This record gives sequence, structure tokens and C-alpha cells, in this order.
Amino acid sequence: MALQAGIVGLPNVGKSTLFNAVSNSAKAQASNYRFCTIEPNVGQVDVPDERMDKLAELVQPQRVVPTTFEFVDIAGLVKGASKGEGLGNKFLANIREVDAIVHVIRCFEDENILREEGDINPIGDKEIIDTELQLKDLESVEKKIQRVEKMAKTGDAKMKRAYEVLVNCKEHLGEGKNIRGLGLEGEDREAIADLFLLTEKPVLYVANVDEAALLTGNRYSEALTKAAEAEGAQVIVMNNSIEAQISELETKEDKEMFLSEYGLTEPGLDRLIRSTYTLLNLITYFTAGVQEVRAWTIHRGWKAPQAASVIHTDFEKGFIKAEVIAYNDYVQYKTEAACRENGRLRIEGKEYVVQDGDVMHFRFNV
Repeated sequence: MALQAGIVGLPNVGKSTLFNAVSNSAKAQASNYRFCTIEPNVGQVDVPDERMDKLAELVQPQRVVPTTFEFVDIAGLVKGASKGEGLGNKFLANIREVDAIVHVIRCFEDENILREEGDINPIGDKEIIDTELQLKDLESVEKKIQRVEKMAKTGDAKMKRAYEVLVNCKEHLGEGKNIRGLGLEGEDREAIADLFLLTEKPVLYVANVDEAALLTGNRYSEALTKAAEAEGAQVIVMNNSIEAQISELETKEDKEMFLSEYGLTEPGLDRLIRSTYTLLNLITYFTAGVQEVRAWTIHRGWKAPQAASVIHTDFEKGFIKAEVIAYNDYVQYKTEAACRENGRLRIEGKEYVVQDGDVMHFRFNV
């Protein structure tokens, strides 16, 4: 599943530094000037999961394979991006291609790092990006209104409803609000699906603070958190430079020692990755055997045949049954055989909705 989260924000807020820290397959240039990043950088990210480590401890496989998704480092947006300022059209197109947005906002003071927007103002910075995305969406919605309006007047019920939804979206955007706040579903969602609206994408905020505010936050991150809560979004407080240093350490022991020096129990990156994974509405199931313990990514709500397809399409085509053990049961009884003996291994059919943490084995015939 090639799902992507795009890292966005104003220039020089720490986007590329964050990308370099989080990615294990690519590195981006991080410099103190505007538009250091032009072409988007794409990096693969392992999803940290203690459950996989525990299963590996029990099974002792030859290898352990975590699940992954992708982060995309997108160039800094500026005021006027929706009108093409700062190569805005190119960068907005890059955002349109991702599935979720990680919005990095500067919450620290440092006179050595360029800032053209004046005093540090996380709410103002957030609104600059929001406005540019809203203006671009408004342009897309207005164009479709022109196409749909004529068809709606013919009496076509579906087109009439689509027109009403589009007008509602236009009014919502005109009030400076994001489309995701409308919570569109079903046919209403279909009315705008082809537009891939920027403000419909789920968002997560990163408050990039200085070292002194790493554990407690500061007035800037607190203001951002309050604003994010009003729209039902989450804020991860972290210091991107420190996270980049942690990511460069090779051993688990070195990382733990570094973290303890700052009073941290885990890297902020782990929290960010897990939160982004949840933001994308993803869950994990596992396969566990002597050859490997592997984590697999699926969308929440997928049924067993769909889940099987991420291993191989033949698994879905020839799906017969799924053998399922809940993660907690596997940990309690320690082996698949013991789970079977104690009635904790279930046989599920095509309608079974896979649960986060399920340990599964598929029966299929092609």
C-alpha cells in the first residue's frame, strides 16, 4: 500500500530536518534559505510497534519485517502560493498527491534562522498555509460548479444534490474553513471526490520547539495545540534537530542513553509515525512463523480477503478461510499450538473484519 503523508509548512520551519530524521531510505538537503527543497523527497518509514518485537521474542524467526509507509518532503509554501507565488502551483500539486498532511510549524525563537513573516506566530503561520490551500480548493470547486449547474437544472436528482454539496463547499471555504470539517460521506463525498481537495486531507501538526521546551512545550506550542483541538487535530511537540541527532545513532543503547539525557522515554519520531499511521486510518495485522514475523498494513474496516490481498492478490482471489489469533491471546499462551489447544485460534470467513493486532494465517486455493 503506497500511502503517503506530505510534510508541509512555511520555509525554514524544519521540514527537511524532520524528513531526514524520520526517513530510512532517503535524505533531503536542509539549509537556511527559502526553497531549499524544490522537487519533493520521498522516504520510506518503518512503523515502530512493540507488538511485533514481542511476537519475534516468542517465535524466534529468521527475520523480522516491519510495516512501512512513505513521507514526502514538500517545499515550503509562501503567502500567494495559490496564485503561483514561490512556485506555489507546483508545490500545491505535490500536496494534492499525498493522502495526509503533516504540517510543521515553528514554535521557537532563533535569530540565526531566517524568517520573513515577522515575529514568531504559530497561529498566523498555520493560517497562511490554510488560506493558500483553501483558495486553491475554492478555485477547483468553482470550476466544477460551472460544469454541474447546467446538468442540475435538467432535473437530474444526483446532479442537483452534487450541485448543493459543491455550493456548500464553496460557502464553507469562503468562510476560511477547511473541507474536512464538513465530514462529507457517501454520495455527498462522491460529489467532490474527483477534485482531490487539499483541505479535505486529514492533518497532523508538529510543533517544532527549542530544546528548553522539549518536555513541557511553550506558549507557542500551547497556542497551536488550542487551535488544533478546535478542529479535532493532534499536535506532536518535538525538537526536529534533536530527533535528527537521535536518528543518526546506530545502536539501541546509544539511543536510550541520548534520550535519557533529555528526560525522554522514546523518540518524538516514534509518536509522530504512529500518529500519522492512525491519521491515515491504518491498522496492522501480523503473520508469525519460524521464517519471519511480519507486520502488514491495511485500512481499518477491511475484511479478511482484502487483508489477504496485501500479501498476494492470489490470496484474495482464492480465499477460503482465515486462521486468527488475537494478539493478547498469542502473548498469553506464547505459541500458536497452545492457542489452538486452548480454543483461542478462530476460523473466520469472508465477512470477518480484521482487528488491529490480529495474528493471521490464510487458507486459499488458486
